[in-house]
Amino acid sequence: MKLVSVDKIWDQGEHNAFTDMVRFGDELYCVFREGSAHVSDDGSLRVIRSFDEGHTWESVVLMQMAHADLRDGKLLVYEGELLLLGLGSFISRVKQMRQSYLWRSDDGVSWSIPVEVAQPNDWLWRLSAHNNVLWGLSYFPDPAGYVSLYKSVDGYCFSRECQYLNQQGYVNESDLIFDEGDNVHCLLRRDPVWEPEEAALLGSSKPPYQDWKWKALDKRIGGPVNFYYQGHHYAIVRLYDDKVRTSVVEIDEESLTIIELLCLPSGGDTSYAGVVLEKERLKISYYSSHEGKTAIYFAVIDM
Repeated sequence: MKLVSVDKIWDQGEHNAFTDMVRFGDELYCVFREGSAHVSDDGSLRVIRSFDEGHTWESVVLMQMAHADLRDGKLLVYEGELLLLGLGSFISRVKQMRQSYLWRSDDGVSWSIPVEVAQPNDWLWRLSAHNNVLWGLSYFPDPAGYVSLYKSVDGYCFSRECQYLNQQGYVNESDLIFDEGDNVHCLLRRDPVWEPEEAALLGSSKPPYQDWKWKALDKRIGGPVNFYYQGHHYAIVRLYDDKVRTSVVEIDEESLTIIELLCLPSGGDTSYAGVVLEKERLKISYYSSHEGKTAIYFAVIDM
């Protein structure tokens, strides 16, 4: 594994963070949050695109919503459309309310109005397509919180298939991947907020994904995104030991260990990567504050 290049591609917002990236047609699309701070009530989701494999980028759209902090945008190509999943956090209300939204586009430029998905306060984190069905885990950030499993067979209607999928501490951010046998595997973040548990969890389930097995890994992580490559389970995460950083890691499913393979130029406020894996080349979007201001970076790695 070799780092070929890394470039800063955006820093025009006061705080630029929480990325994702996909290929749609011949272009790369990247989404991230712009706001005045890491948490603020003026967050918006900016989508940019590149026609030349990440060398140059242009802004496509800026999603904004009155009185809401839009954050944690995720991109997905599904049934010929580009989908954007994001959360609206209405933090200025007397009782904080969160709602997940989905935007859609058939050309990457013109977008639909946002449509509510998932139950209120269920923070639908990321969607994964498998056999033309969308799956995703939401989390409810609360001392009595949980993660839930959501499903959509058309990209419009979403049903909560299992509400209390896991309650082992403050469980929150996640990513799902499917193997060749249609089994699903989940990398799930935990933080020592309301409970002391902080090591990430590795979950697995067979169709119809109602019964899950969970095992604790050996490290705390943040902003997980994972993928399979040549029979190995990889992920890009925030690591907390030594100094906070964004790294490419391997998940050893037998020993339940997280093995750091390559540290990206990063530090401080960082992580939340997007991944495009094509043949032996890995393209990554992420954010970091190691150069002072939080900015969006684009890295290329030869696997």
